[in-house]
Parts: sequence; structure tokens; C-alpha cells
Amino acid sequence: MTTQVLQFVELSHAARKEAGRLGKLAKGDQVEVRVKRRSGSDQTLSLPPDAAALIEALLGHLLDGDRVAVLTEEQELSPNDAASILGVSRPLVVHRMDVGDLPFRYVGKHRRATLRDVLELKAKIDAQSAVMKALADDAEELQQLYGV
Repeated sequence: MTTQVLQFVELSHAARKEAGRLGKLAKGDQVEVRVKRRSGSDQTLSLPPDAAALIEALLGHLLDGDRVAVLTEEQELSPNDAASILGVSRPLVVHRMDVGDLPFRYVGKHRRATLRDVLELKAKIDAQSAVMKALADDAEELQQLYGV
């Protein structure tokens, strides 16, 4: 039995049209969330600035039509979930685990890596890709200028 760790949320087109946009928060703005319960009672929560900035970003992505998932850094991911984040195949993630590029632990027979480690590997892969692209651009420029 497989459990889905990454649970994405997206808004329908109708819900995006109905919802209003939250303007850009300025320093010192206070954000409160009001919950109207079915029982008729209300609850209001004041959010700290960092939480308000996160809510602002979350709502922005949802209203732009993006799918959003919220995870903690210590969330453990399966190789399938890690592959989804890294944009590579599951076998390549398993290979990265086997060669030590991606730390993991076994839970029974199943491999698990933390989101933090997956994101560190993604940053490393992205940096390597940027360097490779710069090298390819330099080689192309040399080819055009000098026929090398």
C-alpha cells in the first residue's frame, strides 16, 4: 500500500475568479485570519509576520492557478516524491541514494530521504546545470568566433 506524501491543492477556475487578491503586504501590516464556524461562533487568529508572508505567497500561487503542497524540512519523502521534486526518474533518485549523493534511511524495506536533503541535492544539480550551460555557451561562442 502506497501513501501519497505530496498532497497538492489547486483552486478551480471559478474559485480563483471568486476569490479576491491580497495586496502586497507592507512592513508593519498585521494579518488576521477569521474562522466562521458552522455553529455560528467566530475565531480570529493574529499571524506573525513570517507566517503572513507565507500565506501571501501561498495565496498568490493558488490564485495564479499553480498547484501547491506544504511540507516541512524534516518531512520524509519516498524516492517517487523525491523524483517529482528533482524532476528526474525514480531509478536516478535510487542511484543517487546508492552512491551517497542523497542521504536516506530505510523504513522497513522502503527508502526515505528528508525534504531538506532533497532540496540540497536540487540546489547542487541546478548549480551544476548552470555551469554546464555557461560552458556550452562559451564553446558555442568560440565555435562562432574562431571556428574551433
